[in-house]
Amino acid sequence: MTLLAALAAVAPAVAVAQQKSAADGIAEYRAMLADGNPAELFEVKGEDLWKKKRGPKNVSLEQCDLGKGPGVVKGAFVELPRYFADTARVQDLESRLLTCMERLQGFDAAAVAQTPFGKGEMVTLEAYAAYISGESRGLKFNLPQSHADERKTYELGKRAFFYRGGPYDFSCASCHGQSDKRIRLQDLPNLTQNPGDGIGFAAWPAYRVSNGEMWSMQHRLNDCFRQQRFPYPGYASDVTIALGVYMGVNAKGAESVAPALKR
Repeated sequence: MTLLAALAAVAPAVAVAQQKSAADGIAEYRAMLADGNPAELFEVKGEDLWKKKRGPKNVSLEQCDLGKGPGVVKGAFVELPRYFADTARVQDLESRLLTCMERLQGFDAAAVAQTPFGKGEMVTLEAYAAYISGESRGLKFNLPQSHADERKTYELGKRAFFYRGGPYDFSCASCHGQSDKRIRLQDLPNLTQNPGDGIGFAAWPAYRVSNGEMWSMQHRLNDCFRQQRFPYPGYASDVTIALGVYMGVNAKGAESVAPALKR
């Protein structure tokens, strides 16, 4: 066997070893940080804000109905987004929180939705998301699809997930439509199917180590649109909620680890 042939035979094995090493390295990095996940601080802050009297009406959010009845937090996160009769629309966690903040506390939901990430009440919403998701940690996702609007929103989310456009002709599926893909050293879960416990939809909201911020699913989707070079979607808009329904239904039975830790 010539030297060239020998190298050609060894190259695939080396490539697999390098890929495994990179994935293992990232897993070890996350494991080292997990014991001191700063998301815990946001959970505590979110719980405090949830019970605190705030807004023009000086009322807490303790009577907010997240889908399991007024004031019930545990188990609500893993069943969102879902249809709410009082708003006659499908809502995810953040859009539902906006409804409660407006109706119970007197905040202007439209004004809050237009606040940049990391500013004002948007920081409060990220803390709420950390607290509420943490109350369902370890539970399995089971988004309802019994209402016609829930099924319609799932189909809208599916179309949005595969829609290609922008200067690079990207879609959500460009990164998350196949198994065993990655970008840089980051594994990319296949979100067209159930990626498993604590992966993809089942890992957000999460604390981003790279920028020291807590990101809700709305924030994460906003960044996905940025990476596709699409215009930013409106906060808690129909398309972002639909994408949440599509990914959430696909994650049925997956265990939530939110709020998780991300690079």
